[in-house]
This record gives sequence, C-alpha cells and structure tokens, in this order.
Amino acid sequence: MTRGVRGARVVALTVLPAELAFGVCLVAGVRIPGALWAGAEAAVLLGVVLEAVVLGRLWRAGRRTGAGRRAAAAGALRTVVPAPVRRLVAHELRALHSLGLWVLRRRHGVPEGALPVPYTGPQTAMMYGLVFVSVVETVMLALLVPWPVVHRILLVLDVYGVLLVLALHAACVTRPHVVGPDGSLRVRYGALFDLRVPAGAISVARVERRFPQGRLVQQGPDGVLDLAVGGQTTVTVELSAPLGFVRPLGRRGRAVAVRFHADDPRAVVAALTRARTAPSTIPDPPG
Repeated sequence: MTRGVRGARVVALTVLPAELAFGVCLVAGVRIPGALWAGAEAAVLLGVVLEAVVLGRLWRAGRRTGAGRRAAAAGALRTVVPAPVRRLVAHELRALHSLGLWVLRRRHGVPEGALPVPYTGPQTAMMYGLVFVSVVETVMLALLVPWPVVHRILLVLDVYGVLLVLALHAACVTRPHVVGPDGSLRVRYGALFDLRVPAGAISVARVERRFPQGRLVQQGPDGVLDLAVGGQTTVTVELSAPLGFVRPLGRRGRAVAVRFHADDPRAVVAALTRARTAPSTIPDPPG
C-alpha cells in the first residue's frame, strides 16, 4: 500500500497537471501532434488507473474503520494528493474568484462596521508592468514563432499567465486587511495568507516602516512575522502571547509580533488603539 500511495502522489504532482495543460490547449483549439497526443493519453490513462486503485483501497480501508463515505473519500484524497498541491489549487481558485469580485467592485470578508485596510500601493505599478510585459511578449511571439502548434500553445500559456497576474492583484484588492469593530485584526495577502488576531491578543500597535529582505512571508529568529508588500512593512503589532499562523504552502509557526504593510498605517494604528482604549459600554452591576 505504501508504494502505491507514493506512486499516486507522484502522479498527482506530474501527470495530473500535464493533463490539465492538455485540456486547456484543447479547449483553446490547439492541434496536438498524434504521437504526442498518444503518449500523453497513455500516461494519463496509466495515472488514472493507479489513482483509482489506490484511492479505492484507501476508501475501503477507511470504511472498515467505521468512517462515513464522505469522510473516507476525504481521507483518501488527503493521503494521495500532497498538501502543497491541494493548497496551491485552492489558492488559485480563490484568486480567480477574486477576479470576479474585482469586476463587480466587491470585497471579501469585510463585515459591517469594520475598517478595510488596503495594502496594494507598493505593488500596483509592478503588477500592471508585468501584465504589460506579458502582453508584449504574447504579441512578439505571435509574430516570431512560425510553427502554428507551438504558437497556439504559447498563446494559451501567455494568456493564462496574464490572467493569473490579474487574479493575484485582484485578490489583494478585494481581500484587504481588516480591523474589526471589536479591535480584532485580520492580516491578509490576497488568497495566499490569512491571519486572524483577536483583540485580546494585541498588546501594542505602532507605525514603523521597515524593509525586510527575503520572501513574502518570513519569520525571523526573534519570532517576529514579516508580511512585506513591495519589500516593506509599515505597521508593527506586538502580541500578548505567541499566536499560531499557517504559511501559504501549509507550514505552521508561532509569532510573538506581526509586521505588515498598510497604505495608511496611521489609520490602522488609530483604529486598533481606539478599540482597545474605548470605555466599556456595559453598565456596572448595582451595589
């Protein structure tokens, strides 16, 4: 069973994404050479058979332990499909959903009375620059590539790349940071990162501009979590106790403070401070 699961995981990492790429090409009307098509079909068929056999065995094993049908199926999928693949697919689907929200001028996860906090200022020009370069590249390849099949495949990939860049930016626009009416904080980066900080966990909030080097989400040896946009953070929130978080690909950590970027950091700090220092509206008990 162990070897079968390993083989199925390899299929999920290689054959299934390749099948998706072929499907996109077919929908776009790209004609694929017969030999390449036959080889791809054989590989996909073998992969599907292996996936079906392994999933069936895992599902039956789950049923024998008393799990329901849905629970057994979910457990089998979690065993076969690696967590990073599941998370990447989920991130991409949420980003595409955000593209629809962007067109409709709607926001995600901003309740009534909450303060939405945009953070896309440092990256907007870069995102539109990437879109422009991708469009120019698409046009140049259309003029330079003489082979129709290669031209159509590249066209599909380039158009999808432009769509993903727009979806990533749309996710950041429609999923801002949020300061709740109760003083809680939600720190996000598009569909990739989401951290909820309860009001009681916030010790101090201040405006502080920093320029961390490295990845989008990184944690230093001092336990401080940096979520930089355009290579900078503008707000620092110290926590009263370590708070757990999940990285984009599923790794977990605990942070003692969070630094993130906000286009208007003073408004964020003022809202957090006002919520923490506001007098209670609950009357004192008699006597």
